[in-house]
Amino acid sequence: MSLGRSRLAVAGRALQHRNFRLFFAGELISITGSWVQGTAQAWLIVTLVGNANAALYLGLLGTIQVIPILVMGMFGGIIADVLPKRRTLIATQTAAGLLALLMAALVGFNVVQVWHVFAVSFALGIVGAVGMPAFQAFVVEMVGPEDVGNAITLHSAAFNIARIVGPSVGGLLIASVGMSLCFVINAVSFLAVVVALLAMRESELLLGNRLAMPHGIGEVRDQLVEGLRYVRRTPVVLLAICAGGLAATFGMNFNVTVPAMAAGPLNVGPTGYGFLNAAIGIGAVIVAFPVASLRRPTVRTLVGGIVVLGLALAGFAVSTSFPMAMVTILIAGAAGLVLAVTASSLVQMTVPAPLRGRVMSVYTTVFMGSSPAGNTLTGVAATLAGTRAAVFLTGAVTLLVGLTAAVVVLAGRVPHDDQDGRNAD
Repeated sequence: MSLGRSRLAVAGRALQHRNFRLFFAGELISITGSWVQGTAQAWLIVTLVGNANAALYLGLLGTIQVIPILVMGMFGGIIADVLPKRRTLIATQTAAGLLALLMAALVGFNVVQVWHVFAVSFALGIVGAVGMPAFQAFVVEMVGPEDVGNAITLHSAAFNIARIVGPSVGGLLIASVGMSLCFVINAVSFLAVVVALLAMRESELLLGNRLAMPHGIGEVRDQLVEGLRYVRRTPVVLLAICAGGLAATFGMNFNVTVPAMAAGPLNVGPTGYGFLNAAIGIGAVIVAFPVASLRRPTVRTLVGGIVVLGLALAGFAVSTSFPMAMVTILIAGAAGLVLAVTASSLVQMTVPAPLRGRVMSVYTTVFMGSSPAGNTLTGVAATLAGTRAAVFLTGAVTLLVGLTAAVVVLAGRVPHDDQDGRNAD
């Protein structure tokens, strides 16, 4: 019993920090609300454009929300380094909540049109371009460099728990009371994060030196270049962003590969698709405990996650039965969490505080940009070669990325394990 409690304490050590406990509770509520809204928003698009055009419009919707992050993400990193991160997050969370309320009103008064959904999604992308780097950099201020990996893992576990719960709640609400309430719930859920941020003790935040406010375009350019130069000259950070980003591009297109396999080769219908999608979240939650128990993330953990993800996707592609598909996609979900958490943790634990926002904005831009690029490549491959071949190809390329990264690490080009970079705060 004492051993179990000890492991539980290690796995949840970031929760020993009061500020992070507040944030974690607020985020769990908010992320669940976001999944509720996401379910309603997807169904709203289907009802507005019809089944025949739904896939096209949903793909466009995702791309529209990512564009501001790709264009403005690096500038969001400068904002994160210049302004107090807690205040920035309060502002972005409030803005996101107001946008959810706007959607609730449009749907509730039955005046919503497709362009409304696209416009609000674009605005959310702008909010994300500012908020994501600030959030990534704020984690270490709440828990310190030693517990940042654990905090990121716990946050990812919360995300995947919400991924299981949120769509189910959203589906029940849509069927019983309509879509408008889903947007209202999401708007209210942002209050949980805002209240948590306001309730934090600033004296317990580990604040680093902030970047001076830039004056003129030349200084902004120099500050962007400084962040990019740091990424290029720091092997651990470069590996995490490049290898992790490539693996995410080819291997984490679950929103394309899973429904395509469910409707096509596996022929399990919407119910089977729901189970497969839930299996991804379950796999991530299962592996979150051992990952959270690690004292420090390592490049070997990152490489292992990429390799396992590639193998699992290849297995999913050749699955001839539903149980086999469930097992392989569950493993893929677990490996995807290891990949995402380890890459983010390695970057955050290595970069010094004055650069953290800008470097994390590079990380965010690469990983967010991987979604539309990967979705497009996977879709084209499926059209040309068939669904199974396309999914197998994503697994093979992901595996190749992992093996290449392993060669680089074994050749001594990147510090590993106890040699990993240390935060320079």
